[in-house]
Amino acid sequence: MAYRPSRKFKKTLLGSGAVLVLAALNAPAAVSFASAKYHAYKIAQPGYKKKYGSWGAVSVPDGARINAIHAALLRTGKVLLIAGSGNDQENFDAGTFDTVLWDPVKNTFKKIPTPEDFFCAGHSQLPDGRLLVAGGTARYEVLDGGVKKAGGGMRVKNESPDKAVTLKKGTLFRSPSGVEYVTTTDVTVPKAKREFEISYFKSGQMKPWKTKVTAAEARVFVEAVEEGPQGLTTEAAQYEVVGLEGEQADNVYGLAQKLTTEKQDFQGIRAAYEFDPVAERYIPVAPMKDARWYPTLVGLQDGKVLAVSGLNDVGDVVPGDNEIYDPETKKWTKGPFRYFPTYPSLFLTKGGKLLYTGSNAGYGPADKGRVPGLWDLKTNRFTALPGLSDPDQLETSASLILPPAQAQKVMVLGGGGVGESAKSTARTSIVDLNADSPTFEDGPALPQGTRYLSSVLLPDDTVFTTGGSRDYRGRSGSDILKAQFYDPAANAFAAAADPTVGRNYHSEALLLPDGRVATFGSDPLFDDKDNTKLGTFEQSIEVFTPPYLHRAGADRPALGEGPRELDRNGRATFRTKDAGRIAKARLMRPSAVTHTTDVEQRSVELGLTKSRDGLTVTVDAPGDRTLVPPGWYMLFVTDDAGIPSEATWIQVKGEEGRPAGGTE
Repeated sequence: MAYRPSRKFKKTLLGSGAVLVLAALNAPAAVSFASAKYHAYKIAQPGYKKKYGSWGAVSVPDGARINAIHAALLRTGKVLLIAGSGNDQENFDAGTFDTVLWDPVKNTFKKIPTPEDFFCAGHSQLPDGRLLVAGGTARYEVLDGGVKKAGGGMRVKNESPDKAVTLKKGTLFRSPSGVEYVTTTDVTVPKAKREFEISYFKSGQMKPWKTKVTAAEARVFVEAVEEGPQGLTTEAAQYEVVGLEGEQADNVYGLAQKLTTEKQDFQGIRAAYEFDPVAERYIPVAPMKDARWYPTLVGLQDGKVLAVSGLNDVGDVVPGDNEIYDPETKKWTKGPFRYFPTYPSLFLTKGGKLLYTGSNAGYGPADKGRVPGLWDLKTNRFTALPGLSDPDQLETSASLILPPAQAQKVMVLGGGGVGESAKSTARTSIVDLNADSPTFEDGPALPQGTRYLSSVLLPDDTVFTTGGSRDYRGRSGSDILKAQFYDPAANAFAAAADPTVGRNYHSEALLLPDGRVATFGSDPLFDDKDNTKLGTFEQSIEVFTPPYLHRAGADRPALGEGPRELDRNGRATFRTKDAGRIAKARLMRPSAVTHTTDVEQRSVELGLTKSRDGLTVTVDAPGDRTLVPPGWYMLFVTDDAGIPSEATWIQVKGEEGRPAGGTE
């Protein structure tokens, strides 16, 4: 008997055929859909997470979304996200400056009143747990072709030895030909310096005293009141200050070399503040002598902070006038003179010298201040370090002290050419400062050329790297949705789970006290591969959970009751039921990061002693403050499997707070 298919079978066959036909017609889309579904399934599996980790988005309410230009972890466990005007000219013109305080545990957000435009400021952790924030934006850049009014730097002279003079924003300067220029900020000129000269006749009798007066000087940016070529000048001239009368009009005047319609760069401010993590507010301190935009602030072994580089109040790179902040007096003093491009990566090394890795974030000529080396602040001697590959591609590179800090190995990762170059390098390079003749040597290459790479120290002694882009500011859709782990012991990279959000210019990443890594920001030029759609700032927060937390589950080692600071011998004892499984202890300094520059983070190996009853552990820190600068640290303990505890916050005091001692 011949087989006859049922009506139901025919319908099923026809339906399947239709699906096959549609699949054939839309093969690429179908494959892509299936691939995405499979990828989502794969990365959700426990086995995958235990090997590669996982990413998760943070829910950020609309009112808390800002352009995170800076990110700093505070000793309260909260993260300070600073935007200032957020690279937005309209915000700047309106005086709208933002800071948000994020609590990662409660996932709450608090708007913080922001007194200055801290966009592109510098920051450093202070010994008492406050965050020093200095510099920022006085004026946005005007590109070539966009400058309508001639402008430039005006040197303001004061020949009066009796009093300083302050000229408010909007003060007019008039040229010899009658063209007027207006100041864009306030400027204060100190009083002139008066010196008495003593001389003698041949007979030995003293001549009458003579007084020598040396004019004081300050600098301010001015622009022509009216548009047009009449404001252009390339010849040096003296300018009168409109509105001054009598002796003051004679004593105070301006000098300018040239006033043009060339590109006008960003300009910095002198303002400095401490952010109090307990009161959760900015507190003003003495301003810097020099205005700075894109400066680096680096903490020193005595708790003071060195501020270097930045664009000044007329848009020039500060020529080498560095200054030191004292958190005791809240004032600045002159530091050693040395030129660096903006946002240079400077690290405090054993013995007190600063290592300049060559990493920087931009402004400055390609042939000046780009060579890495060791800087002795006491003698102001700079010793160049050889061996670095692709030395012309250090801009937008990442640098960090590899764990533990005692090993004194520093790594440079990725980077690109100077300015808006499309160049990028996959190079990593490591220098061992404990060697007799330190020399950079190539490490394992990154998967591809990478600018703006975020690099974060983890408590298991590995380095987590993520994001970045191949081209300048993610141009041509070049964001890199990849992450990896670097193991210093093996000198090798291993893959990590891929982020879902691209992060390039103005992005940050930092270690949280629970052992996760939070990522913020990104400021692409364009939002499409064809570079036709202007970019929008990425305001989302994405958090990476490392494999060690997926392996641990709820079973993590934990420290119990213990002190909030190290004792005079550099030790601290904690009660714990996990003493038997604890294998290592690390002090990890909290990050303060911007523009791929994080000179704060470091991981310090601690001595570890367990009590006989197995109920306490004692950690022992190095006594060398060049290895452990004073401040608040996260104390992590890990077991043999590399699973860390949650951090316990503990303070390391300055040398005056304890005698020499502890392990070295």
